[in-house]
Amino acid sequence: MDTVSVKKHMATDFQVTEAIKVLRTNLFFSGNDKRVVALTSYQASEGKSTLALQLAASIAETGKRVVLVDADLRKSALASRLRYRGKPVGLSHYLSGMANADEMLCETDVKGFYMVFSGARVPNPAELLGASSFDKLIAALRDTFDYVIVDAAPLGQVIDAAIIAPKLDGVIMVINAADNSYKNEQRIKHQLERSGGKILGVILNRVNLSELEGYYSKNHYSYD
Repeated sequence: MDTVSVKKHMATDFQVTEAIKVLRTNLFFSGNDKRVVALTSYQASEGKSTLALQLAASIAETGKRVVLVDADLRKSALASRLRYRGKPVGLSHYLSGMANADEMLCETDVKGFYMVFSGARVPNPAELLGASSFDKLIAALRDTFDYVIVDAAPLGQVIDAAIIAPKLDGVIMVINAADNSYKNEQRIKHQLERSGGKILGVILNRVNLSELEGYYSKNHYSYD
């Protein structure tokens, strides 16, 4: 099994790490029936993938087994961001029937933390994610891991997150505090709800900490 180096990409800033721990704790207190969770946003570059990575690693640090599934089959950035040059087999290969689950699973240098990369780009990502093979994969990962974190494509650009939302225990919306629109955020919220997805909460990312005062500033953070 290939090993992915993620430790060097973990946040070191105190406020950021504390905020990730708050997010992790909130997820734990959502209940044992909220173990398979996706993160999505309205558009790209809102910090969604970075947050998914940080959250998964933080969960693993508590001694739980967790897998991060990169479900952005259109324009994934995780492999390049982590400078991973290992096996090319990923989620798209599994959903296309070209690989089994064991072939695409990657171990990381954080104990208990595993990853599934998106794999090769395909012409029909929505159809693959909506197929029964994705349901079977989620069921298998649920039986194997304590938590499954899914990095979904931005819902304001493609429909993929709404397709997989009903198959999961919940969805967390990520909003860029420096660049967002109430109308756009309401649009993806309603889209998730219409699809049958359960919204667990919202992460306000990239908050300007210098503009915050007092105790509550500890609950906001900025991360690129």
